[in-house]
Amino acid sequence: MARLNKSFSFRCGLFSVSYGLRPKLRKYTASLQKELNCSEKFKHHVSVHFVRLVVGVMLVMSVSVGVSRTPSWALTEENLLFLEAWRTIDRAYVDKTFNGQSWFRYRENALRNEPMNTREETYMAIKKMLATLDDPFTRFLEPDKFKSLRSGTQGALTGVGLSIGYPTGFDGSPAGLLVISATPGGPASRAGILSGDVILTIDGTSTETMGIYDAAERLQGPEGSSVELTIRSGPEVKRLSLMRERVSLNPVKSRLCKMPGLGKDSPKIGYIKLASFNQNASGAVKEAIESLRSNDVNAFVLDLRDNSGGLFPEGVEIAKIWLEKGVIVYICDGRGIRDIYDTDGSSVVAASEPLAVLVNKGTASASEILAGALKDNKRAVLFGEPTFGKGKIQSVFELSDGSGLAVTVARYETPAHIDIDKVGIAPDHPLPTPFPKDAEGFCGCLMDPTSACYLNRVQLFSR
Repeated sequence: MARLNKSFSFRCGLFSVSYGLRPKLRKYTASLQKELNCSEKFKHHVSVHFVRLVVGVMLVMSVSVGVSRTPSWALTEENLLFLEAWRTIDRAYVDKTFNGQSWFRYRENALRNEPMNTREETYMAIKKMLATLDDPFTRFLEPDKFKSLRSGTQGALTGVGLSIGYPTGFDGSPAGLLVISATPGGPASRAGILSGDVILTIDGTSTETMGIYDAAERLQGPEGSSVELTIRSGPEVKRLSLMRERVSLNPVKSRLCKMPGLGKDSPKIGYIKLASFNQNASGAVKEAIESLRSNDVNAFVLDLRDNSGGLFPEGVEIAKIWLEKGVIVYICDGRGIRDIYDTDGSSVVAASEPLAVLVNKGTASASEILAGALKDNKRAVLFGEPTFGKGKIQSVFELSDGSGLAVTVARYETPAHIDIDKVGIAPDHPLPTPFPKDAEGFCGCLMDPTSACYLNRVQLFSR
């Protein structure tokens, strides 16, 4: 009120009333009128300042309330690592509904309620967050597992040589984990484990509710150590003890196969077995083609049976080797087509020779991208059985502490706009039963017209 008093004194001055003679009455009247005017100004002035005072108090209260709603804690190093993982999913994950939840609300609730005092607690909070997406292919990788994953795409793993997945459940298959493929020459392959077999237990632990990445960790281990498996193969249940070893992932094997004919004019088929899509795959396929061409082959067979996939870019690069032009794959998200991978022929190596591709239910992921591109562009004839049907693409992201995330970033469609997820790619023709999976056996089927698996050149390359 000191400021108000000072302001009032300055504007109206002091006033005193005097009684007496009439002449002074006029002065008194004039003074009284001045006083009344001044009183009105005082009331207005006080009202204005009162309003300003009330508004000021309200603003102070508003600021106080706003401040009180901000978090009262500082973000720790563990919180920041969690937020890094959250942001990676927010930006990259294919389903922008995040399995029907508010992704921002989950972040706020987790920061308030999830313990993140140690690195282990933070990892657990990240895993719990990913579990809400209900996507088995989006997962967290501790630093050692992230390093192991990268080494697997670079050429070798220590384990038993199995690629595994979830049973579809459509055929009444038993609970457990499905064998997609067994690496040729690896411990599992030598023990007779086949595509379509089901792993029931690993070291006595049931796989009924086990995730595929938990299972993969259990199958890997120090070289020379053993792992006990219970396998259902058709109606038979087998118990096997496998010794882990360093499984070389040399992606390509090739062989020259001669078909019956007259002397030097007998047809020559170049057989190429592509076992995986690691970082060496496209280069190895080119080398195999050039080596076989030096022996005057006039057709190729690309065997993708039991190839469970690998690096998406390698699948695209190998498609470019065989295609002169055309779409290879459409990348889609929840809003439709997001990207198109195609080729203009600049990377083509073998676009003219007849090509047959062999597939089975162990053909998955990047293998299906390649097979679909060659089929839909009418570059190759597919033989075998329907493929596995993994129509989603994952990318791997490294976090700041050396851990990582494998994230489903897209789904894909073949050039004919077919979504093969959980369906697979249908071949053009079945293979004779039984049909060998090794190069020597394959060549034997082409050379012996009396064998049950015989295929002549017309059968092999005709639509």
